[in-house]
Amino acid sequence: MRELLDAVADGTVSPAAAEAELRGYATGEAGRFDAARDQRRGVPEAIFAEGKSIPQVVALAETALETTGRALLTRVSDPQFAALEDYIAETTPDATIDRHSGAVRVMTVDYEPPSLEATIGIATGGTVDEAVADEAEAVCLDAGATIDRVDDVGVAALSRTLDQLDRFRDADVMIVAAGREGALPTVVAGLVDTPVIGVPVSSGYGYGGDGEAALAGMLQSCTVLSVVNVDAGFVAGAQATLIAQAIATARD
Repeated sequence: MRELLDAVADGTVSPAAAEAELRGYATGEAGRFDAARDQRRGVPEAIFAEGKSIPQVVALAETALETTGRALLTRVSDPQFAALEDYIAETTPDATIDRHSGAVRVMTVDYEPPSLEATIGIATGGTVDEAVADEAEAVCLDAGATIDRVDDVGVAALSRTLDQLDRFRDADVMIVAAGREGALPTVVAGLVDTPVIGVPVSSGYGYGGDGEAALAGMLQSCTVLSVVNVDAGFVAGAQATLIAQAIATARD
């Protein structure tokens, strides 16, 4: 305790970092950040940018970087990303920024990323599903997993799905994102012994086109798979990470 207080006093540890070490979370201008979630839960807290102001997003990212050395953000708009880039360039120019559609990872130069000895496969039905898959991929990459991704393999042309079957079977866990009627995860789950996580995407025409048809189809699947909420790429990525971590631990 005394060492931590001395470090705060001499400026080598920020008050936010000290609070995170003592309480597990840090309180900033935009709210509380759960800095200990990664150690407690196996996946970090992500900053959900949608609906937040630009100053709030930047402030939460600042707290995350101070306390954990990295920040993971989802649903980041172009104006929010531009402001985040400006903040990083001004305060921590050596930091790395990795953007996957609306998902963004920022890592300080001192941050040591984890290594996860597992492969997570990610498949999408079509181009419209890719942004949701990008969010899932960012979470899995943040955990240090190897990603094997295949896009545009929807069941409207089943041959393109079957062409990738060996890759699907080699993965330790699969994330499959699909809109419309959401058939792709069900088909993949019927062909592999790998755990499959289905992600319904809000794409399609008319009735059910907001993802409800895809969600209902996956929930009613006669093959065994897990299903997350509509467009919930982060949740799918986090769930796949936890499964991959368990597999890697069992291998060890």
